[in-house]
Amino acid sequence: MKGLYFQQSSTNEEITFVFQERENLPVTEDNYVKLQVKACALSQINTKLLAEMKMEKEFFPVGREVAGIVLDVGSKVSFFQPDDEVVGILPLDSEDPGLCEAVRVHEHYLVHKPEKVTWTEAAGTIRDGLRAYTALHYLSHLSPGKSVLIMDGASTLGTIAIQLAHHRGAKVISTACSLEDKQFLERFRPPIARVIDVSNGKAHVAESCLEETGGLGVDTVLDAGVRLYNKDDEPAEKLQLLPHKHDIITLLGVGGHWVTTEENLQLDPPDSHCLFLKGAAVAFLNDEVWNLSNVQQGNLFQLRILKDVMEKLSTGVFRPQLDEPIPLYEAKVTMEVVQKNQGRKKQVVHF
Repeated sequence: MKGLYFQQSSTNEEITFVFQERENLPVTEDNYVKLQVKACALSQINTKLLAEMKMEKEFFPVGREVAGIVLDVGSKVSFFQPDDEVVGILPLDSEDPGLCEAVRVHEHYLVHKPEKVTWTEAAGTIRDGLRAYTALHYLSHLSPGKSVLIMDGASTLGTIAIQLAHHRGAKVISTACSLEDKQFLERFRPPIARVIDVSNGKAHVAESCLEETGGLGVDTVLDAGVRLYNKDDEPAEKLQLLPHKHDIITLLGVGGHWVTTEENLQLDPPDSHCLFLKGAAVAFLNDEVWNLSNVQQGNLFQLRILKDVMEKLSTGVFRPQLDEPIPLYEAKVTMEVVQKNQGRKKQVVHF
């Protein structure tokens, strides 16, 4: 039985993906479930976080968003039984790669997959659904009638976040990084209030948002990264597509929430003072927040979200951006593309 792993060079700059033969899974005990994997979605691996968590090893398993059929359960498992169809996110310290025929996982990382939902849809939506819920529900408390700016709305996260915001009755503004993205966002139903095309570098995001909200500013911002420095200190690509942190602060309304994916965000005293005057809050969207928090409490929150994500997927609220499913033997090459952040649609391996 083969699984996909990654190996990091001694300089920590280069990642190599390799298939490795695996030993048979141990006997399923206690709260563990043996799962036959039917689909596994591919996401970028945060090697910096793994290093900070002292979780580096020679070969690290690849693939964590899995959907499959329960083959066997431990004696203490209470939520599942053999032949159940389930979906979940393997923990950061999982020893099993999701890109393998079978995995062993604790039951608290799994939820039932609705019958209407395909394997590919389940695995391809679960992580972005979790991220969107964390950003808009737990970190910013988005409610009906509020306005939200979702940066890079045509990304896999942006798409799900827009759909969740619309479902909650919010007014959505979004940015597009290309003409193709702009056309995709303009086809949304219900429609997005305003699509700001930032691909040519001429659009002023702050001005557009203030104009759309009558000068009040938006209630919530979900960014896709921001510029921290002056033009001379930033790469050309970042200059063109990302707003400056000052723009975000300017377009934020009174009592607003800025949810950022920029882990190295630096706020100077004038920035903090401006946020203070607005009574605004800054929150960080960490993909692994449920893994790094208290295990029992984190699992409880995560399971609630995952169940809701699957329910919204089955009822058509969520319509993810998925690429055509790929076979396992193409996973190595595809994962190299995903790691370089070169794809726009979610890549899912189907077994």
